[in-house]
Amino acid sequence: MAALPPLPQSLKAVQHYIKTALEHDKRDVIVAYYCRLYALQKAMEIDKKSPEARQFLVSLMDYLEQVKKENPDEAVHNEVVGQAHMENYALKVFLYADNEDRASRFNKNVVKSFYTAGMLFDVLSTFGELSEDIEKNRKYAKWKAAYIHKCLKNGETPMPGPLAEEDEEGGAGGGFDSMPQPGTSYSQPGPSSADPPAAGLYPPPSSGAHAPPSTPWTPRRTPPASCPRPLWLLPGARPLSPPVPVQPAHPVNSWQPPPNPAGVTLTAEHYQKAMKYCKYASSAMQYEDSVTAIDNLQKALRIMSTGQDV
Repeated sequence: MAALPPLPQSLKAVQHYIKTALEHDKRDVIVAYYCRLYALQKAMEIDKKSPEARQFLVSLMDYLEQVKKENPDEAVHNEVVGQAHMENYALKVFLYADNEDRASRFNKNVVKSFYTAGMLFDVLSTFGELSEDIEKNRKYAKWKAAYIHKCLKNGETPMPGPLAEEDEEGGAGGGFDSMPQPGTSYSQPGPSSADPPAAGLYPPPSSGAHAPPSTPWTPRRTPPASCPRPLWLLPGARPLSPPVPVQPAHPVNSWQPPPNPAGVTLTAEHYQKAMKYCKYASSAMQYEDSVTAIDNLQKALRIMSTGQDV
């Protein structure tokens, strides 16, 4: 496939999305495709008149069409399936970064993961207006990327988790566009109880390994010297509510899943596949696409009834 021409200076605002696409060309062609599609849409809003911009935009259009022709994956040809794939991938990247952050494992890999998650949430606007939850995650990921980057750059230890109940976007200063370029090193990185993953910048989390973003968090009481002062320490600010312990309905060691009515032994992989099809069906119903919704629900039922995915 022919390479794209250099990005014109007038379109530098979309260079991060083009770079993210390049990083995913071999890892996930669907993510790469929609990152470039989003970059195309934004670039056309910025400059579609200058000769350099027009040459780049036409080349990018041809590139995307060629990808569609060469890739039979339904997620490239069906926006409903594509949206579900992109949302799932973006959340995996976000949850990986959030898990590392809450465990106080601060390094450039966490910065990169939050940074990439924020851009992937941007790309989801290709499919329409973002949901409230996605919009909150988008703002939080961008803020966290800038905040941790600034703290590590200053040789300070960032504070894990959210710093206040108010909107954090911009609270750390520096801005989302001031993220480090590849090869950036920090003079005094914060303490880390685990090295960055050797393979890839943000490997997908293993099942059940990550706490959701809404998990209650108890803040430390001594902020770093030069990092932004948390809002909950400012005069008159309302502190975060302490976490409320949740008592399990059944003892953890005694609970057993109910038997399958069809007598089929299902593994965690079966449940994950069924959940994936249900998510596709839910997305299809939002677009009033009954055919796709029914097809995916039937696939989920087939897995749960027979253990077969055909």
